[in-house]
Amino acid sequence: MTSTSVPESTRLGLLARIEAKPEHAEDVEELLTGALALARQEPGTSVWFALRLGPTTFGVFDAFGNEEARTAHLQGPIAAALTENAPKLFAAPPEIVPVEILAAKLA
Repeated sequence: MTSTSVPESTRLGLLARIEAKPEHAEDVEELLTGALALARQEPGTSVWFALRLGPTTFGVFDAFGNEEARTAHLQGPIAAALTENAPKLFAAPPEIVPVEILAAKLA
């Protein structure tokens, strides 16, 4: 069931949780804040947030209007940067969960 309280551009999302190695927490923060420029270049990514959840725990939440845009994001430059840097910076592989947006309030 699709809710009418969700804009078309934000029907689907991804929620990622990233655990940094303690000595690389600041490097992960820099990687994620630098990824904003890449997210802005993705026409199918309507919402993108990089989050700090704790001293070494980070997250990313993004939203898309359709499955094609979500798949393109998963195959894009941000995912490539995370994969490339994972062995050095991350304590474990990122946990990436596809989500369906049930309701949203956007400006």
